[in-house]
Amino acid sequence: MDELITLVKIVTDRRLAVLPFLDFSDKESTNKDLTLVRLLEEGKLLTKNQLTKGVYGKIDDRSSTNFRKLKSRVQQKLLNHLYFLDQTDPRHIVSKQYDQQCLGLFHQAKILMGESEYKLAEKLFRKFMRLSSEAEFTHYSALGARVLRKMYVEMGRPADYRAMSDKLTVFQTHLMLEDEAEKVYTDMKLALNHKVYSRKSLLIQLPTFEKKLEEIHEEIGNYNTFYFLYAARISKHELIGNYQKIIAITTETEKAWQEDKINKKRFDKRFNNYMSVYAHLQCRQAREGLELAEGYFKDFHHSSGNWFYFLETYLLLAIHAKQYGQAVQLLQQARKNPYYSKQRPAAQQRWELYEAYVQFVRPEQSVLKMRHFTQLVQMVPDYSRDKQGYNVAILILQFLYFMQQRDIEGLLARLEGLRKYEQRHLRDPATLRSQLFFRLLVLIVKENFKPEACEKKGQPLLERLLAAPLPGQAYGEIEIIPYEDLWELTLDMLRQLAADDVAAEHASRNRV
Repeated sequence: MDELITLVKIVTDRRLAVLPFLDFSDKESTNKDLTLVRLLEEGKLLTKNQLTKGVYGKIDDRSSTNFRKLKSRVQQKLLNHLYFLDQTDPRHIVSKQYDQQCLGLFHQAKILMGESEYKLAEKLFRKFMRLSSEAEFTHYSALGARVLRKMYVEMGRPADYRAMSDKLTVFQTHLMLEDEAEKVYTDMKLALNHKVYSRKSLLIQLPTFEKKLEEIHEEIGNYNTFYFLYAARISKHELIGNYQKIIAITTETEKAWQEDKINKKRFDKRFNNYMSVYAHLQCRQAREGLELAEGYFKDFHHSSGNWFYFLETYLLLAIHAKQYGQAVQLLQQARKNPYYSKQRPAAQQRWELYEAYVQFVRPEQSVLKMRHFTQLVQMVPDYSRDKQGYNVAILILQFLYFMQQRDIEGLLARLEGLRKYEQRHLRDPATLRSQLFFRLLVLIVKENFKPEACEKKGQPLLERLLAAPLPGQAYGEIEIIPYEDLWELTLDMLRQLAADDVAAEHASRNRV
């Protein structure tokens, strides 16, 4: 009871006269702060003048000045509410919950320490240390040990001071090794996020990086060093295209997680699930991956960027499994998400490209209108300028579109673009699949769009395509529709165009 009395005295004596928070439960309030929040939440009035008029009913110098003050005050109150966000939803990163608990305990303990309430502060610091230890937050453990050591000096407890000093030494040693492991991993991550050329050069360095991370993990064996090694191995096999190995790693990790061999307060199981379905996509195990994706998707919250990343892979699995109706539904689901517009422009452009491919394959099912499809196909999005990732997909789609429209001038221009792109950017042996498919498209023009001739003379190229190994992420290009399936769709289109020509000729003769 003494501790509770102490807290009552501190809070009642030092509390603010007006709490810097918003009372969201007061639905009838006409308070200006809540009025502004509601207007912003509705998302209809977004300009400064619109909001000023919405709050004050008019726009003049006085209302503009008041609005500036209101905006600053509301922003600070909203920032204060960040301390009280609900972090318990399992569809968010699991470690956030424990990270926030640690920060909250540390903040409370520091305030009590500042009030010279050492006994109560020590209890909270020790609770903070227990939680940071359970969650393997080494940096928090070191921080707590440092503060407690200082407090034991003030309290005149030399034995506790020495015991905490020994713990701090261990934490600092571990922290130093964790920092080293993190630097190795982030150096690798930086190269991964750069141009395709940087990714290729990284292949040479990967064995050295992995060996160093293995050595560090063997020395201290905690969650942090495990994660850097796990993520590095995933990245290595993704770069070289060994997706079967990624399936093995994710399956093994899932088993270890189920057996409590991996810290459940820290490990984001959803990343492991994502890499599993992504690897199934790249291994051409689309049906198996699609089944997994359907089960895993519920674990992602619709407000997170990870929801969209996972849905992209889910969509591609549906396309690769030729479940085009399901692909249309997933595209609609992405568009209906209220956070769709908050994605980066490059991400939104990828969704448009996926829509264009689905429109091309199943125009009667696609959500895209033909005018939008036409505009999209005729322009090269911004994200293609770095010559990686989706350039080939864009060029192929443009070629097929102009062929479908019988636009010979546009088709020949795209054909020249294909040739130049192949000469400049597809010279590496690992890009063989794209090279072969480009040659199949060139064959169409050489054979004057005759489906029988294209199918016959394209067979040797198709056989080489079927035998060609899948490239890793070091080489960047994505097959939205597998080239084998896309070639069959292209031949179907040529047959339809030929049938249309015959029908048109018969119709012309009948008119004569």
